[in-house]
Amino acid sequence: MIALGGTIGTGLFVGSGQTLARGGPAFILGSYIFMSFLIFCIVSAIIEVAAYLPTPGSSMNLFGYRYVSRSLGFAMGWLYFYSLGILVPYEITAAGLVIEYWNPPVNIAVWISIMIVVIVGLNALPVRFYGETEFWFAGTKVIMMLGLLMVSFILFWGGGPSHDRLGFRYWQEPGAANTYLASGDTGRFLALLSTLVLSAFPFTFAPELLVATGGEMESPRRNLPTAARRYIYRLIIFYVGCVLAISVICPSNDPAITSGGAGAGASAFVVGIKNAGIDVLDSIINAGIIISAWSSGNSFLYLSSRSLYALALSGNAPRVFKTCSKSGVPYYAVAASSLFCGLAYLNVASSSAVVFNWFVNLTNTSGFISWICCGIVYLRFRKACRAQNITDLPYHSWLQPYGSYMAITGFTFLCLINGFNVFWPQNWNASSFLTAYIGIPIFLVIYFGHRIWAWHDPWAYRPEDVDMQTGMAEVLAEEIPPKTIEGPWWKKFSLIWQ
Repeated sequence: MIALGGTIGTGLFVGSGQTLARGGPAFILGSYIFMSFLIFCIVSAIIEVAAYLPTPGSSMNLFGYRYVSRSLGFAMGWLYFYSLGILVPYEITAAGLVIEYWNPPVNIAVWISIMIVVIVGLNALPVRFYGETEFWFAGTKVIMMLGLLMVSFILFWGGGPSHDRLGFRYWQEPGAANTYLASGDTGRFLALLSTLVLSAFPFTFAPELLVATGGEMESPRRNLPTAARRYIYRLIIFYVGCVLAISVICPSNDPAITSGGAGAGASAFVVGIKNAGIDVLDSIINAGIIISAWSSGNSFLYLSSRSLYALALSGNAPRVFKTCSKSGVPYYAVAASSLFCGLAYLNVASSSAVVFNWFVNLTNTSGFISWICCGIVYLRFRKACRAQNITDLPYHSWLQPYGSYMAITGFTFLCLINGFNVFWPQNWNASSFLTAYIGIPIFLVIYFGHRIWAWHDPWAYRPEDVDMQTGMAEVLAEEIPPKTIEGPWWKKFSLIWQ
């Protein structure tokens, strides 16, 4: 369930409105299909790596450290720590903006403070509480998403209060594709590039959450492959289905989504349902968006703290961060990651739309870099398996290794064009340029700084020298065989649900 809905947050529910306004219905649908394919390539690669040896502290930076080089593991770990840490206040900020939709008399700082306390509190409790709350959060998001898809389908056929049959009206007027920065075909091409970049944000760090939970789940060698196989349904139903739905119910030139706002009023679902004249439902959607932001913030803080914990385990962060409570919570790592939450208060003083886009731009680059590194880790892992004649992998996808090559190429291209619009004279802005590209030099400084410190290390371990066995005995000993459930179908269903 965490794999299904864990990181679905405001990027999908709110950010997709801005993406629709930028590219139009055809470009946003095409971009999400393209992005879903690349993400599935990454998921199928990293689950093959993670399911083989899901040790405690399981994370992609730990696998980078183990299968590629100490420097890559070090750089990936710190990338995850600060990028995921920044995403927590981003989600809190977005949830605060959603609350502003109702014009409450209370200052937004109060809502930000309440959400910080709850998110940090849940991560400080034993991991079973995080798992339980995230299960219900994710379940709520899944139900809301299915409900929105059903409402959109009904409006498509004219089932709304006005019985106005929408069909694909908004694909014809204002049109299937918008222009950006220029007119004609050049403008449409630039709109497509910009839509591709914007559409990456809702996917950011979603695959990595699967790997991070692998170290603390029951029977990960069996459950991780199951989650990976089901991931394609999540991508098609929730991501591709979502943008197809908003392209039907919301015009890409609606003032609410073209004004640059980041609140719930900028959600294409809310705009479409208000335009259809359905009362109260927009407030219900906003409540669901708040839950999704809360849930995503919860997941990102979990990931950030576990990245710091994994760094400490591999000797790349101070030893104090691998200190755990009796219930296994790395509380010093949680406390350090929680410090990023203070960034949410920037929203109190700055324009909300500006802060929203700062976070989007800064984390977009980090997401692209992470996925490029994931592809590299998989390819080195595959080489080590072949060199050491390891064939008993719990999971392997037919997409690999070609999927990894395609993902590395695609995400390198997207990383380089992440902020291409700032180079237009009318858009040039030093802060926009920095937030669009500063993630690249930060990562390179961390990586090459460690390379200089670890001068005698190889750029990548020889495949024959990679340690493929340490920890395997413990992992296999803790693996619980699958239950065989006898009896009628209703009994099987009730046991599976439990």
